[in-house]
Amino acid sequence: MILPIVAYGDPVLKKKAKEIDKDYPKLNELIESMYETMYGAYGVGLAAPQIGLPIRLFLVDTEPFSEDDELSEKDREQMKNFRKTFINAQILEEEGDEWAFNEGCLSIPDVREDVFRQPKIKIQYQDENFDTHVEQYDGLIARVIQHEYDHIEGVLFTDKLSSFKKRLIKGRLTNISKGKIKIDYKMRFPAMSRKR
Repeated sequence: MILPIVAYGDPVLKKKAKEIDKDYPKLNELIESMYETMYGAYGVGLAAPQIGLPIRLFLVDTEPFSEDDELSEKDREQMKNFRKTFINAQILEEEGDEWAFNEGCLSIPDVREDVFRQPKIKIQYQDENFDTHVEQYDGLIARVIQHEYDHIEGVLFTDKLSSFKKRLIKGRLTNISKGKIKIDYKMRFPAMSRKR
């Protein structure tokens, strides 16, 4: 089932998410719906806060990046079959010299900005069966994971911008929170939620 994606300005996007256990109600259905929602919005990642749930769950599928001609052959190959669900994730280490990449977010449509992140991460998480993994990633996959991980920490990519950049996009962010934007996927806007 495709769920509405929560828009910029909703308080759930700024909350630090809570851990869950295997008894979380209808977890498999939720994960399935999140993948369907992400694909329906042409995203490469989606975190539970983006569908209004403050829980430590996000998923990533970097397949769309495998068709990007601007990436190296190695990067494209890496992206091809990377599809994972991360539950109760904790980034244990981030290292390397920060590098910029133009990021966007399904909760902040039509806003893209260069964000600096470290290239290598070590992350501990549980999969759908609640088996624990500790893995290392680098490059674009690490970046997608860092972006989604930020969501469960209550951080948006716009929080990482300079105050000058934030001032430049302030009007666009306000319009998004008020629903004054054209998008081709289901969204829930904070201004509309308050009117009910």
